[in-house]
Amino acid sequence: MLFTADHDEPRRALQRFIAAEINPHVDAWEKADIFPAHELFKKLGNLGFLGLNKPVEYGGQGLDYSYALMMAEELGAITCGGVPMAIGVQTDMATPALARFGSDEVRREFLAPAIAGDQVACIGVSEPGAGSDVASIKTNARSDGDDYVINGGKMWITNGTQADWICLLANTSDGSVHRNKSLICVPMKTKGVQVARKLDKLGMRSSDTAQIFFDNVRVPKRNRIGEEGQGFTYQMIQFQEERLWGAAACLKAHEYIINETIDYTRNRKAFGGSILDNQVVHFKLAEMQTEIELLRSLIYRAGEALVAGEDVTRLATMTKLKAGRLGRELTDACLQYWGGMGFTNETPVSRAYRDSRLTSIGGGADEVMLMVLCKMMGTLPGLKQKGNA
Repeated sequence: MLFTADHDEPRRALQRFIAAEINPHVDAWEKADIFPAHELFKKLGNLGFLGLNKPVEYGGQGLDYSYALMMAEELGAITCGGVPMAIGVQTDMATPALARFGSDEVRREFLAPAIAGDQVACIGVSEPGAGSDVASIKTNARSDGDDYVINGGKMWITNGTQADWICLLANTSDGSVHRNKSLICVPMKTKGVQVARKLDKLGMRSSDTAQIFFDNVRVPKRNRIGEEGQGFTYQMIQFQEERLWGAAACLKAHEYIINETIDYTRNRKAFGGSILDNQVVHFKLAEMQTEIELLRSLIYRAGEALVAGEDVTRLATMTKLKAGRLGRELTDACLQYWGGMGFTNETPVSRAYRDSRLTSIGGGADEVMLMVLCKMMGTLPGLKQKGNA
C-alpha cells in the first residue's frame, strides 16, 4: 500500500494550507500573470513541505517518495495549474539529482535553502532547438582551471524570473551526446546570466516562465552535481520523479473539473430539462471519472515501485502520457457542456482547458513518451528487435 495512516496528518495540513493560503489568491495571481514565489515557498518551507523526501541533514524530512506523491496529489486541489507546477519544479524537478548525487558542499549551498524556502529554484534543460530532445542541447560549459565558463541559452524555464539558482544541464566536453553533459548549480545573479524575457503563455498564467541567456558565465566546478559527464544520466533519473509527480498532480485537478461540470450542467437548462439529464453528458462524465481512477491506480503502482527502489521509467512514462491525454479529452468534453460560458475566461473549465494542455508537452512530449515505450518494447524502427542478433 502506497499511503498509510502516517500520511493522513501531513495530507490534512496541506489541505488546510491550500484552502487558507493559496486558493483565495489564485484569481489575483492568474490576473497578474505571476504569484509571489518567495513568499509562498517560505511558508511551505516552514511547514516542511519542500523537503518531504529530502535528507534530514539539509533540512528535509527524510521520508520516502510516497510523501512526495501525496503532496503532488493534494496540490491538484489548487484551482489553477501554474502554482502546483512551480512548487513541483522546486521539489521534484530541480532538486532530486542534487539531493541524490550532489556533494555535501553543493547541497548545503543550494539544496538546504531550497528546502527551507529561502531560495527559489528552476531547472534548465530545454532550449529553443532542443526541447524533448535532451541529447541535442547546445549550451556549453567550457573548462577553465577550477571554473566552468558557460555560454548558451535556455527556454521555457518555469520560475525563471524569480529563481535564485538554476539546475543547468550543459555540455562539458565534446564526447558522446549521452556522456558529455553535466548538471551545474548556477546562481541567477552571476554575471552574464540574463533573463531575456518572461513568456506570454496560453495557460499556466500564474507561473512565470522565462527565456534565459548565458554569456561567459563563470561558476566554480564545485557547483557541479556529481560526476562530470553524467548529467544526461542524472537528468533521465530525475525525469522519472518529474513525470510521475506531474501525473499525480492531475488527479484532483481533473476531479475538480468533473465536479464543477456536474454542478453547472445540473442547473443549466435547455429544451425543458437540465443539461446533465442528457445521457451523452452523464455517461461521459462517468467514463471520465473511471479514467481518473485507472490513472490513479497506475500512479500508485509506479509510486510503490519507486519507493521499493525499482526503475520506474516505463511506468512513469505511461503515467505522464496518460495524464496528458486524459487532461485534453476531459477538459475538452467538460468545456463543451458549459456551452458559451465555457468559452469565457471567468469559468474554471476554461482555465483547466488551457492549463492542462501543457501536460502533453512539458517534461517530454507525448510523442517522446511513445518513443520511450516503443524502445522498451523493441518496436522502435532502427532498433534490434527482441530475440534478434
